[in-house]
This record gives sequence, C-alpha cells and structure tokens, in this order.
Amino acid sequence: PELSEEPPAEMVKMTKSKTFQAYLPNCHRTYSCIHCRAHLANHDELISKAMQFLFILMQSFQGSQGRAYLFNSVVNVGCGPAEERVLLTGLHAVADIYCENCKTTLGWKYEHAFESSQKYKEGKFIIELAHMIKDNGWE
Repeated sequence: PELSEEPPAEMVKMTKSKTFQAYLPNCHRTYSCIHCRAHLANHDELISKAMQFLFILMQSFQGSQGRAYLFNSVVNVGCGPAEERVLLTGLHAVADIYCENCKTTLGWKYEHAFESSQKYKEGKFIIELAHMIKDNGWE
C-alpha cells in the first residue's frame, strides 16, 4: 500500500484569556479586584454612608486587613462555608468570599446576625479596600 503524507494540522495558538462571569455596565462606577481586575460591584450597590451612620453610629466597617465596604450585591465572587465569628459588632455567621477569577479572598458574606441591631447585614457582602480598585467613571 502507498503511504500518503498529509500536511500537519494547522497549529492553533492557545491563550488563556480572562473571562468573568459578569461584566458590569461601563456607564456606572464600579469596583474591581485589584489583583486581576474582575468586576466585583457597582457603586450603586454600596450601602450608603447615611445608612451606616444610622445603624452603626459612625463605626466604619473593618475587615481583617483594614477598612472595608458593605455591598448589597456583588458579582464574580465565590462563597465558602459559613462559620460563626465574633466580630466588632457581635456574633455573626459569615462565609468568606473570594474572586472567582484569581481566587483571592476578598472579605465575607453575612449569613446570619445574632443581634437584632445587626440583622440589616444579613445577605450583604464585605469587601476589603485592600482588594479593590475603582473602575469606570471615577474622577
């Protein structure tokens, strides 16, 4: 039998591109992961300083690595298992959250607040400023 020589298959250059689960609209000010620039939250989802004043009487949110912001909702974030922790404002059940793209721990999600004055935090997210960068429309 005759052997036919076929040309080699075309080489395909594979590159690992960054794909996020969600992109936030460019028309809004956003916060992104400082490590990989994945979108994390819309500025509109930040709990207002007025609400912080009403509920925590001028106490700013504190993460394990410094100041933090409280958000109603976030994107591109994974959630670990909940555990009870004693925080500055009392006992809470919280779950660490991490960037889905680079796996950096960003903060935590409040699953349950044991004190009635802290119930407003349930279902909300803390992201430490050390892990965020401002994107889109900040001047």
